[in-house]
Amino acid sequence: MKRKILTTTLLALAGISFFTGCSKESSEKALEKEKTTEISFMIPDWGVPSQAMLDEFQNESGIKVNIETVSWDDIRNKIAIAANGKKAAADVFEVDWSWVGEFDSANWLEPLNLTQEDMNDIPSLSTFIVNGKTLAVPYANDFRIAYYNKDLYKSANLEEPQTWDDVTKNMETLKENNILKYPYTFPLNANEGTTTSFIWLTYLRDGKVFNDDNTINKENALKTLNFINNMVKKELINPANLTMSAIDTYRELLSKDAAFMVGPTSFIARATDPNQSKVIGEIDVILPPGENGKTTQTMALTEAVGVSSLSENKEAAKKFVEWYTSKKTQRAFFKEISAIPTRTSVLNEVIDAGEIKNPGAMKEVSLLVKSPFPNGVPAYYAEMSNVIYNAVNKMASGNITPEVAVEEIDSKIKDLLKK
Repeated sequence: MKRKILTTTLLALAGISFFTGCSKESSEKALEKEKTTEISFMIPDWGVPSQAMLDEFQNESGIKVNIETVSWDDIRNKIAIAANGKKAAADVFEVDWSWVGEFDSANWLEPLNLTQEDMNDIPSLSTFIVNGKTLAVPYANDFRIAYYNKDLYKSANLEEPQTWDDVTKNMETLKENNILKYPYTFPLNANEGTTTSFIWLTYLRDGKVFNDDNTINKENALKTLNFINNMVKKELINPANLTMSAIDTYRELLSKDAAFMVGPTSFIARATDPNQSKVIGEIDVILPPGENGKTTQTMALTEAVGVSSLSENKEAAKKFVEWYTSKKTQRAFFKEISAIPTRTSVLNEVIDAGEIKNPGAMKEVSLLVKSPFPNGVPAYYAEMSNVIYNAVNKMASGNITPEVAVEEIDSKIKDLLKK
């Protein structure tokens, strides 16, 4: 009888111990769940980290990141619509370089704090600093660099161009010798790629696109328009470029239909890819020419990430941005999706490791990245871009002169400034 009572008592105690253990385990899980902060991240597919990377970040920080993969074209609209309802489209989202002025004007971005070391390591960060505030941090690099076909140049006894006058003479020689019908490629379509090309060409040539009061520098702009017009009139640029997308005009270098261009850094890899290039081993990647010698600055069309000012998880979002743009993550991103690092230290590391084929002057040019906008990208950039690419397209089509084109650009920008 005593044994039965003792057994019953032991079983009861074991049960209490079991349920107490379960209760403790459940409490720990509940506490762990309570400690986990969740944030949302809106990004195009090319900027999505691997699940392994996100899991590692969550383990380190206690922050779970929910990815919302949205096309680049749709992100800006989603942010605007959500902000109109006083909500964040996402805690962290893509910030294109051309959106900075508009997003700042609308107060959609939360200022970020970076160390001086980090700021020095990311040259393209200057585009995302407005009135001393860092509004987003670049994660994917795309600065303008020059390319020329050394084999075609050699066949015409030409040397690497140092100035834009050299480029003109080189193109004329290649055409006169029947080496190429249209040796120079440049976007002329009525689209954004033509605007950015007009800006970087002016920036590379003269260093000043816009005056300190944000008006267009008419003298330098006219030089650029005359250069483009001259190239068109002399049939050194393919007339098809008037309707072709910017990316397709750049591909003319890969198909050996052009001998020189300034274009995106992505064409360093494209030029060595047998699936895209007919000129493997023929392209030299060089420092772009300038007015009187090699240029001393270049422009980056960089992708960045920022924190919504309407986020309810700002501190967690900031920690994620810090991790996402860190040296470690940029290194992993390059390995996984070949994203060109925005950090000079990481870019040098992958180049020195031989992980970028035929980098040429990539290191040197990356240090020359600056913003052509003296007061930051303006809020009216989209409207300004529209008038620039239409003016260039009309001029290249023979409908207006360079002088009329520059007056149209100047007048529109002044109107936008008044508003």
